[in-house]
Amino acid sequence: MTPSPQRKPKKEKKPPWIVRLLRRRGVRLSHRTEYWLGWAETIVEVGVIFLLTINFVTVRMTVPTGSMNPTIAPGDSFFVDILTYHFRDPVPGRVIVFWQLEEMQVTAVEPGSPAALAGIEPKDWITHVQYPTIGIGGEPVPAVRTADRRIEAAQGGELAFVVLREGVGHKQLSVSVPDGAKDLRGLGIEYRTRRERYVKRLIAVGGQTVQIVGGKIIVDGSPLAPVAERTYWTQGAGMQYGIAPTHVPRGHYFVLGDNTMNSYDSRYWGFVPEEELIGAPFFRVWPFSRFGPMNGYWWSSL
Repeated sequence: MTPSPQRKPKKEKKPPWIVRLLRRRGVRLSHRTEYWLGWAETIVEVGVIFLLTINFVTVRMTVPTGSMNPTIAPGDSFFVDILTYHFRDPVPGRVIVFWQLEEMQVTAVEPGSPAALAGIEPKDWITHVQYPTIGIGGEPVPAVRTADRRIEAAQGGELAFVVLREGVGHKQLSVSVPDGAKDLRGLGIEYRTRRERYVKRLIAVGGQTVQIVGGKIIVDGSPLAPVAERTYWTQGAGMQYGIAPTHVPRGHYFVLGDNTMNSYDSRYWGFVPEEELIGAPFFRVWPFSRFGPMNGYWWSSL
């Protein structure tokens, strides 16, 4: 007769770590106290996971403007995947979130510095969201990194500044860039900035050429399929990029709003440095009528 196999005794569930710690310290606890300490431990663990997720995996964002209508309406709230693009590059056609420099204003100028000699003054605006025609090197400044790169590239030469001065308007200046200067402080400029999170659709990446032809997006000579049905406006005052064939620099992105007639985007201020990328919207939580995945995640539409 074959003996029946013996069942292994179930492992006793370990008590919560706080209970084990208190026991080791000689504290005697009732079963009720241990029960509630177990619940407290669970709540703390869930809270830690939530905070880690919010800070290192996702971020919640609400859109205040209509620049992405009809895909994302004003007041829409969604979570942003900030992890994926650490492992792969964003694909044209997807919606992305990034940091955009809206304001850069001079707060102080070092006496005798290249900036002072060129005539730059405190309170001059180098970047302002309402005036995309000011900037450095003949172009707007969508990021502090952009300013730094132009200054470093101009070492030993002259660099054009177009600033906005109260009571004067646009002021064109030329700054001598000394060898070794790598940023605005290297020119003697102290400044303050204001950045905002922008959400736009990625149209082209570094190395590609983009142009709006008859209102349609052409990338490297071919229509961009995800936006083929949209018509983009090209006659707005201040539009500088994408109107003629525009080469996107390596390490940068060209982005446009889905509200093709009313969006402050790359047509005005150029290119997003890839270091300013935050992530991609992936789950809408408001309004409830449109609750669910978005932006191509889990088979949602683009």
